[in-house]
Amino acid sequence: MAELGKGVTAGKLALNVQKRLNRAQEKVLQKLGKADETRDSAFEELVANFNKQMTEGSKVQRDLKAYLAAVKAMHEASRRLQDCLADMYEPDWFGKEELDALVEDTDTLWLDYHQNLTDKSLLGLDTYLAQFPEIKARVAKRERKLVDFDSARHHFASLQKGKKKDDAKIAKAEEELGRAQRIFEELNVELQDELPVLWDSRVGVYVGTFQSLAGHQEKFHREMSKLSHNLNDIMTKLEEQRQLKKDATAAAKKGGAKSEEANHSQASSPAPKKLGPPPSRPPPRLSPSPDPKQQIAALLEDEAAAPDSDSDPTSITQQTPSWDSWRDERGAEPLSQQDAEHEAQSGWDHSSYQSHGQPSWDNTDLAEGQDGGAAERGQAAQAFSEPDWDEGGAGEGPGGWGEEDEEESSVTNGADADLPPGFLYKVKAVHEYTATDNDELELKVGDAVLVLAFDNPEEQDDGWLLGVKESHWFLKKDISAKGVFPENFTQKV
Repeated sequence: MAELGKGVTAGKLALNVQKRLNRAQEKVLQKLGKADETRDSAFEELVANFNKQMTEGSKVQRDLKAYLAAVKAMHEASRRLQDCLADMYEPDWFGKEELDALVEDTDTLWLDYHQNLTDKSLLGLDTYLAQFPEIKARVAKRERKLVDFDSARHHFASLQKGKKKDDAKIAKAEEELGRAQRIFEELNVELQDELPVLWDSRVGVYVGTFQSLAGHQEKFHREMSKLSHNLNDIMTKLEEQRQLKKDATAAAKKGGAKSEEANHSQASSPAPKKLGPPPSRPPPRLSPSPDPKQQIAALLEDEAAAPDSDSDPTSITQQTPSWDSWRDERGAEPLSQQDAEHEAQSGWDHSSYQSHGQPSWDNTDLAEGQDGGAAERGQAAQAFSEPDWDEGGAGEGPGGWGEEDEEESSVTNGADADLPPGFLYKVKAVHEYTATDNDELELKVGDAVLVLAFDNPEEQDDGWLLGVKESHWFLKKDISAKGVFPENFTQKV
């Protein structure tokens, strides 16, 4: 007998072909209803569950592989994005070293996540599904052996019903029937024991697979959340530094422009009037006047101002310049005709002034001069010592120096009870200022601020003032909301 291949001979091949023909013939007869078919509903239910289980497991395996492929793609995309960020991040920016370490940690985290899902989830599912092909083949073999059993049973029955009975053929058919039944029952019993166990195992496999998947996802996302939070902090601090530099530059520009504007305004507008005591008047100067009494009044003012003038009668003569000296100072100009006439009418004795150093009057004036000289000198001194106030200014200083100015002065000095302790003056915000620290005061354009004195002058920084908003003070009478603010953002009012 010739061999057709390794382990295959012509006799075996012919036997296999004969078996297939018999099975096909038996199937046709069973479908046509000419031959009965052995059926096992319980086993058929097990087979249906098996097929469903295999289909579901294959779908989970396929989707899990797709998920791992997506994780790998996300890893590649994340690595490219992180590398791009690291490449474009300039060395002088904040957190350059931290960013480089963060990029490496992110790449390592993605690698670990993909590897853990492959080892703990996918490999376990693959092991579970690896047993399905072998069981499926045994189920198919049982189906074939069942057909062989039915065929042998029908052949044995037909020989027994035949008119011509051949005992040898009947015995051989009976032997074949017994062998087919034995093989079928062995497979059937094994499958009926294994299929329910396999069906129940799906729960544990699914629990293990998705529990491992969820655990690794949780760990990955937790670690990735930390890295993302660190990256967000780096970006936030970088933005804050950029904004601070931008604000500082803008503030410097605004401060320079405001300083120039203030200088220009100060140069172009007169200085504000400051309240204070009236200035002292300069001593009177002698000048020629058509009225000699006014000249005497000026001389008597000097006499009243001198402490020893009353005790020394010659002091007037000694302190009063002579007419000739006055004429010398004026350039020795001769008196005009009008002045001479007026001098004659008023009783002015020029020669007497020259000889005695003091004016002489007519008889009436001389009689009065000795007895009432002191009174006249006192009135003249009083006339010069009293300031010449404006109309309606009784009891007031020049330019309306009175109660209103005293009130304003007390406000300026911080003595008013309605103003906070340590008040210096008031300013108005001309630029907006956003507070960058807890002890700073936030300003808006137009805000009125009451400037306060520092408790410790050494704590005051150059260019910074301490104050409280006027609206807050008058509403709550509380200086706890005081804070420092840049002086060049305000204007004194």
